Amino acid sequence: MRLFGSGAAAPIERAQPTGIEHPSAPIPIVGLGVGERIRVALGETGFETFPLMLGAAEFGWNVDLETSHGILDRYVEFGGNAVHTADGFSGGRSEHIIGQWLRSRALRERMVLSVRVGAHADNPGLGSVNLVRAAEGSLTRLGIERIDVLYLDASLDQTTNLEDTLATVEWLVEAGKISRVGAFGFSPERLVEARILASAGYPRIEVVDAPYNLIRRHPFEGDLRLVAGAQNLAVTPSHALEHGFLSGRHRSKALAAQGVRGEQLRSHLNRRGIKILRALDQVAGDLSVPVAAVSIAWLLAQRTVTAPIVNAFAADHVDELMQGAGVTLSRAQLADLTRAGA
Repeated sequence: MRLFGSGAAAPIERAQPTGIEHPSAPIPIVGLGVGERIRVALGETGFETFPLMLGAAEFGWNVDLETSHGILDRYVEFGGNAVHTADGFSGGRSEHIIGQWLRSRALRERMVLSVRVGAHADNPGLGSVNLVRAAEGSLTRLGIERIDVLYLDASLDQTTNLEDTLATVEWLVEAGKISRVGAFGFSPERLVEARILASAGYPRIEVVDAPYNLIRRHPFEGDLRLVAGAQNLAVTPSHALEHGFLSGRHRSKALAAQGVRGEQLRSHLNRRGIKILRALDQVAGDLSVPVAAVSIAWLLAQRTVTAPIVNAFAADHVDELMQGAGVTLSRAQLADLTRAGA
C-alpha cells in the first residue's frame, strides 16, 4: 500500500452542466459539476459549503494515497468544497495526504478545510501548550497557513479548564492560524458554558460535530440538539453512514465481517437494523437513488443539521453519496424512515 508519492497529478477535467436546475433534483451520475450550484451557510461562520463534507478518516489507513486523491478528485468534480480531517486520523497521515492533494491541484482557496484536534498521541487533550502544538502540527502536515474550522475534541479531555482552552483559541485566531471554532465531544452543559464565555469576549463555538444517523439517534436527539438550535450552531454530524451499514453494503454477518468495522457492523444486524435497511430499500427504490443517498437525505432533513461528514473508501462511493444532497424526501417517507429507526 503506497501512502505517499511525489508525482504530479493530472488536472481535473470538468463536464458542462447537464441542465438540471432545481436544487432538489438528484445530482446525476453523468454530468459533473452540478453540485457547484448547491451551497449552504455553515451556521454563522461566513463559510458556504456543499451540504456534505468529505471525511478523511480512512486516508492513510484503509485507503492509500492514490485512492485517497481519486476520492478527493471525484468529490470536487461533483461540486464538493468541504473536507474534514483530524490530527489523530492515521497518526497524521490523513493530513499529509490532503496536503499533497491541495498542492498538486492548487485548490486551497476553493476548499473549506476543517480539522479536529485533541486526539493526536503527541499532543493529546485541549491544554494550552498541546493545543498550540496540535494546531501547528496540522498546519505543517496540511501545508497551509490557516485552518478554516478548528474542531476542539473533548472526547478524551473533560478536565481542562474551558476558559483556558478558549483563551488559547483566541491567540490562534489573532495569529491567523485558524478562522472559526467547532466542537466535538462537548456535552450540552459545556456548550452552554462556552456560550457564556463567548459573551465575555472569548471566541464563539459556531459548529458542532456529534455522531448521528438513522441507527444512532441518541444522545444527539435530546438536550444537545436543543442547545445547538438555541445557539444557532451548524451541526455537521459524523458517522453519517455508521461505518457503511447505512449504505446497504453490509446485509449479512459474513459481509459485515469483511468490512473495516466488522464487529460494529454485525451488532447492527438485529431486528431494528434490518427494519431500517428495509425502509431505506423501499425509499431508494421509489426514488431510484442509492441507499446511501437516502441515508444522507434523511440526515439533511433533520433540524439543525447542515452538512454530514461522510467517509468514502472508493471514488464510486462518492457518486452515491453526493446524490443525497439532491434528494427530497416526502413527509411520508421521512416518517417511515424515522419510525423504522425508533
